[in-house]
Amino acid sequence: MSSAKRTLLADIGGTNARFALADLQAATPLLEESVRGFAVADFPSLADAAQHYLDEPSIKDLGVSVKHGVFAVAGRVDGDEARITNHPWVISLSRTRSALGFDDIRLVNDFAAQAMAIPLLGQADVVSIGSAGWVPGPPATTRTYAVIGPGTGLGVGALLIRDGKRIALETEGGHVSFAPGTPQEIEILQQLSAQYGRVSIERLICGPGLVNLHRALCQIAGEDPGNLQPADVTARALAGDPRAGNAIDVFCAVFGAVAGDLVLTLGAWDGVFLTGGLTPKLLPSLQHSGFRQRFEHKGRFSATMARIPTLTIVHPRPGLLGAAAMAVESFGCND
Repeated sequence: MSSAKRTLLADIGGTNARFALADLQAATPLLEESVRGFAVADFPSLADAAQHYLDEPSIKDLGVSVKHGVFAVAGRVDGDEARITNHPWVISLSRTRSALGFDDIRLVNDFAAQAMAIPLLGQADVVSIGSAGWVPGPPATTRTYAVIGPGTGLGVGALLIRDGKRIALETEGGHVSFAPGTPQEIEILQQLSAQYGRVSIERLICGPGLVNLHRALCQIAGEDPGNLQPADVTARALAGDPRAGNAIDVFCAVFGAVAGDLVLTLGAWDGVFLTGGLTPKLLPSLQHSGFRQRFEHKGRFSATMARIPTLTIVHPRPGLLGAAAMAVESFGCND
């Protein structure tokens, strides 16, 4: 049994917690064989979930020493503390470090980790939506990428590459206000405003947002949709239900409009990476929807937008991949 030093990685969403180990001396630091996933609802805290992972026999049998961690969480990191936006966990960096007996932990927004994964992605890790091409390669002197993805919520981030240095931007862009772009979307906004008051993009573009969209469309038509889950809406759409199909169409179109707005806001002229738990599941719909048309439809900037790639990440663990890259930067000298 070895006593190799490893760094604990975590990618914590509103529904799932994924853990892995990183070998900071390896060319590919994320140790794929160490990846495990758990439901966050099964644990009272991040520390409990992490300790459960470290206590698993298959992990203990690796004989590793773990004293550092990089934890990517779906919420705003404010100093020592982070709150999971769509789950009741409140994470204290100092208390988590003490509970695990670690020397140091880096706590980051999950979409900062997603952004840091971009330079590690290859052509097989992405699928283009639209005809604008992308060629992976060594980071150039200056690049700006946007990252956006619906899951339990809507994550938004960015990666700036300046003089070879990678800078991940941590944002809460999913909570900006929704701006409708069609008469139907105005009606949807009216329905959602009656329920929520202020309507953020996340009220539409995430798993629960798809349900909100479907319910609003049903209410406009004078129908009662009942209590559905996101999987119910997608299943009904696949079965040919017109209302569910319309909900998917609106979802994809609004997602495209929002991704295009993000490019204009950040100056992300080098591309947008689409991620999150819902995006790969909706990939066929995105490819045959109004996503790209709404992405490009930006008035005087439409010709510019037509040249910008939109890329769905199909790598199974981009959050952990990016967390591993952050671990190398933060703790590489310690191993």
